[in-house]
Amino acid sequence: MDNEQKILKGKEAFANICAMMDSHNWRYEKDEEKLKIRCTLHGDDIPVDFLMRVDTERCIVSYISWMPFHMPEDKRVEGAVAVCVAGYGLVDGSFDYDISDGEITFRLTASYQGGAQLTPDLFEYMVYVATSTVDRYNDKFLSLSKGTITLQQFIDSEKA
Repeated sequence: MDNEQKILKGKEAFANICAMMDSHNWRYEKDEEKLKIRCTLHGDDIPVDFLMRVDTERCIVSYISWMPFHMPEDKRVEGAVAVCVAGYGLVDGSFDYDISDGEITFRLTASYQGGAQLTPDLFEYMVYVATSTVDRYNDKFLSLSKGTITLQQFIDSEKA
């Protein structure tokens, strides 16, 4: 796929993301030049902020959500273990962890390399799966960061 085709497919993907967001009447901010969308959805407890971005150079669409807190320095190793435990059973997407500052993010990508069709239904899947995954774990990571649960309690909650 040449560069012009990558850009056209990327803009088509961006339009489909916007169409999906509009179909749900979700409020979001879009940057058409950079092909980025920011949105906040409300889960069971902590709001889920995310960014969807079309990368025309790599032919991917990514969903990235960041926890609204960082693991404190004295909990960073526990945070790393918790992120590994959480990631073990995920069906799609992954948690990323920066041990240097305790930041936890969730990432899910879809590629349009090779002519794959990126439809509103695919983007709806991405948002629902990623947001529900973040919503499932954000309060557990927060509790671990504050010391209201132990690492062992976090691990045990994954076995239940």
